[in-house]
Amino acid sequence: MCATKASRSAGRSLRRECLDHLLIFGERHLRRVLAEFERHYDDHRPHQSRDQKPPLHEPGQVIDMRAPVRRTRAVSGLINQYRRAA
Repeated sequence: MCATKASRSAGRSLRRECLDHLLIFGERHLRRVLAEFERHYDDHRPHQSRDQKPPLHEPGQVIDMRAPVRRTRAVSGLINQYRRAA
């Protein structure tokens, strides 16, 4: 049951956050967009089950708050991801 709900939720997120905002030009483009969205969804977005921290969050790592913030574009520029520069 939980896997079914998670799959439905991920499908809604994919449509709402990604496919509703892009024009897809063929199967190859669709596959690239889906792969990029999956990477973002799994690795960068905050998760409620992790206290709003992304999966790649490393709690022991010291973050230099003076370091500039870098933007990375994901999913054909549809989503911006932000990180402190190392």
